[in-house]
Amino acid sequence: MNRSGRVYRNGFFCGVICETDAGYEFTYAKEYLQSEVAKTISETLPLTSKPYQSKVLFPFFDGLIPEGWLLDIAEKNWKLNHNDRMGLLLTCCKDCIGAVSVIHHEEL
Repeated sequence: MNRSGRVYRNGFFCGVICETDAGYEFTYAKEYLQSEVAKTISETLPLTSKPYQSKVLFPFFDGLIPEGWLLDIAEKNWKLNHNDRMGLLLTCCKDCIGAVSVIHHEEL
């Protein structure tokens, strides 16, 4: 089951995060790269048209997932496993405090 989410920075669609058979992939959207609002979502993910690939969820995206009691609530309410980092990202990071949010493709 490969899942994916659309990544937004300050409300602008900027790319897609995907769970793959080999791990994870993040790709900036071409239209975002060509826009005046294009800025990196993280220092570790500079602007490029090439996809980023990783065997584990990129630390930047993993850092968006809540911790502590808020994670406990998310796990209980949505019956999520704390090891399902992509599931947690897609469920809990629609409305993050910072500039970046992730919306599960199924919810669009």
